[in-house]
Amino acid sequence: MNHSSPSAPANDRSQPEKLRLSTKLAYGAGDMGAGITTILISFTLLIFLTEVAGLDPGLAGTVLMIGKVWDAINDPVIGMLSDRTRSRWGRRRSWMLFGSLPFGLSFFLYWLVPHFSADPDLNKWILFGYYVLVSIFFHAAYTAVNLPYTALTPELTQDYNERTSLNSFRFAFSIGGSILALILGVVLSQLIPDPKQMYVTLGGICAIFSMFPLYWCVFGTRERYQTPSDPSNLSLVSQFKIALSNRPFQFVIGIYLFSWLALQLTTAVIPYFVVSWMGRDSFFEVALIVQMVAIIMLFVWSAISRSVGRKAVYFMGMGFWIIAQAGLFFLPRDRTDLMFFLAVLAGVGVATAYLIPWSMLTDVIDLDELNTGQRREGIFYSCMVFLQKLGLGLGIFFVGQTLKWSGFIASAGSTTIPEQPDSALFAIRMVIGPLPTLFLIGGLILVYFYPLSREVHAAILLQLYERKHKAAVKDAE
Repeated sequence: MNHSSPSAPANDRSQPEKLRLSTKLAYGAGDMGAGITTILISFTLLIFLTEVAGLDPGLAGTVLMIGKVWDAINDPVIGMLSDRTRSRWGRRRSWMLFGSLPFGLSFFLYWLVPHFSADPDLNKWILFGYYVLVSIFFHAAYTAVNLPYTALTPELTQDYNERTSLNSFRFAFSIGGSILALILGVVLSQLIPDPKQMYVTLGGICAIFSMFPLYWCVFGTRERYQTPSDPSNLSLVSQFKIALSNRPFQFVIGIYLFSWLALQLTTAVIPYFVVSWMGRDSFFEVALIVQMVAIIMLFVWSAISRSVGRKAVYFMGMGFWIIAQAGLFFLPRDRTDLMFFLAVLAGVGVATAYLIPWSMLTDVIDLDELNTGQRREGIFYSCMVFLQKLGLGLGIFFVGQTLKWSGFIASAGSTTIPEQPDSALFAIRMVIGPLPTLFLIGGLILVYFYPLSREVHAAILLQLYERKHKAAVKDAE
């Protein structure tokens, strides 16, 4: 099918659009690096900065916040540029191809602990500046490869179910990458007792594993739907206004923000919860359980969604997740078995947070095309991620400041785990339990009122097909 000829309506059940398995695998591989880097940064970077690099929790949280805020700022710029890119590799894949090396290199630099001065206070502040610069470098490179990748989905297929299937493969590779990183963390923490050496080794291996799957995606996929668009006559602010004027898009932003705020807060504080509250030496096992269950449930939820729809799947998944988050607050310190059970329940729910909001967004983009006649995937994806990362940056900063205010004692590289005061333990339990639970409930409320059902989306695609067909007939006359 070429770009100049109209496609059959994606809701035509007599001729369903199917993508090849090789295309789905190649597309999914493109998110493996994001899964690897995101899981390690989410679960380990805060505790690495406090327990290995020696920063206090307030400074460590500030590093992560600055990175996230910068990440949010560069998203819409790169999204707009990718919309306008024209090259032999396509407007999305070219960014992935040339951004892969900076992506891997900047991630590796995170896990170094350079020594700058014999003065401990001066060294601490220079280290803080170093990690801020690395964070800015990494998030720019991450956006350059990942945002065009996420905007690639609707350019591969217009079929409702195939888009959900694509996202299943995407997050299967993403979570698979995160599982690989966590397994490496478990193994290396046993083999390398020195935490600095362990993190450098882990960072180097994961940097390599993060880069090469991007090439598989670049050379194994091809954009099929690139409706001509010319956003150059609109300023960035104007495009954001148009995106935010799309009512279903407002719901998707809220759903995604609530889900990922809950997830990010949990991943940031779970290492402290497992080590300081539960008294275990390593937190990698808990993260590994969550991710392994999530990758299995991705395909389960994807299959169920074909029968009951995305909204029902989201409600079911969030039910399991809410039980897990609320249960962590009441978890006794000697019930490790119950902690692992709650990790299983959380994994069941986390899968829906990966799958459903991104699937909803592709439908919103089709509605925008119907209303405006343009395809602005980059703007919608970047606007969504901009607000999400801004919220996450503030959330991580809140975690770091909460630990600092609660009197948390950092070990600063010591192998001895300090006993935390009751105030710090209570703060950790509040951040991992009640707060994420409230966010998840907020997401459920928004999903309930989300207006784009499967039937509404089918009607949108039919109208788009009729418009393109009329335009093609007119051009042929």
